[in-house]
Amino acid sequence: MPEPRHEPQTPGAAELPLAGVKVLDYTQIMAGPFCSMLLADMGADVIKVEKPGGDDSRRMAPPFIGDESAAFLAINRNKRGIVLDLKVDGARQALHRMVAESDVLVQNFRRGTLEKFGLGYEDARELNPALIYCHITGFGATGPYCDRPGFDLVTQGMSGMMAATGHPDQAPVKVGVPITDLNAGFYGAYGTLCAYISRLKSGRGQFVDTSLLEGGIAYSVWESAMYFATGQNTGPMGSAHRLSAPYQAFRTADGHLNIGAANQANWERLCAAIERQDLLDDPRFASNPDRMVNLPALSATLDETFSQKTTTRWLEILEPAAVPCGPIYSFSEVYDDPHVQARDMVVETDHATAGRVRNIGIPVKLSETPGSIRRSAPTLGQHTDEILGEFGYSEVEIGQLRDSGALG
Repeated sequence: MPEPRHEPQTPGAAELPLAGVKVLDYTQIMAGPFCSMLLADMGADVIKVEKPGGDDSRRMAPPFIGDESAAFLAINRNKRGIVLDLKVDGARQALHRMVAESDVLVQNFRRGTLEKFGLGYEDARELNPALIYCHITGFGATGPYCDRPGFDLVTQGMSGMMAATGHPDQAPVKVGVPITDLNAGFYGAYGTLCAYISRLKSGRGQFVDTSLLEGGIAYSVWESAMYFATGQNTGPMGSAHRLSAPYQAFRTADGHLNIGAANQANWERLCAAIERQDLLDDPRFASNPDRMVNLPALSATLDETFSQKTTTRWLEILEPAAVPCGPIYSFSEVYDDPHVQARDMVVETDHATAGRVRNIGIPVKLSETPGSIRRSAPTLGQHTDEILGEFGYSEVEIGQLRDSGALG
């Protein structure tokens, strides 16, 4: 496993783009925590509110780093943590006070869960008319499926993603990463920032509503466009592109290689570089529409050619010829790549019990107010006293809350 090359950036608080924005993060597992992490990376003060026992991702399957789940550590950095048992009146009152004094509330529980504690959107808006309330669910706040629970696998299937993923005539395959979870979190952060900009103009908060299903549908750009244009459903194509060829992975002598010769100029450069002038003279491959019609034959002949040399040798040939190409990395190779390291995409933080923890770096670089990874994920309830003190609780009152069981 490669050693990380970069420490987290630590600009002053005032230099961060979302400095001064207070976010209550009452989320768990993936979509909600990912949303709030994106805000935290850009400087928002994100307070992760957990139930007694904590976010369910704390107990996910190994690997663990020290006593902490690697899954939890991955998407809860840059946050402070507090435990509140909302079944206890004092905890509900504390959270109501926090809502009244915060800018954003993010939650991803099923519809009706927080309403039981007086923390649905309408209740929260009465406490704080300027509040931006982001609710991420499986299927959204309206429609006939609004009360269904949301799971990435289910919404990958219902969004069309699984119909477009994998190889023809094989069992359905989901995208390898939890893409609808992550994209719903991304759209939650996007919607929250849009609402915050609107609030700067109007002074009013609003409800931000997005879902895993819509996060999946939104990514089906080519597939939906083809359906809208033709009325025909598209199926899986392996690594091949739906509109351009050759644009896929090919076998090499020791693995696979991605080739992105998606336009005519790249196609001609590819044929010259691999010494296949015959392909340029073949009418089946004369233009991109011809190559798409004859894609099986094109793939077969290119596979035969590429299988004669190693991936590394082909890269040495194709890169100087300006042919778009690249290797297919394992994750160890991803983080050992000098370009990935130069872009600060692997960083370390210090965790209270797990020690040094690696994280993915920030993928958006701002020239004047860059985000930063300033702290690791909190231990369960790590900042409870600190946070309650900031919201006006005295040491005596905090002790009373603890004695009542409100703090778990």
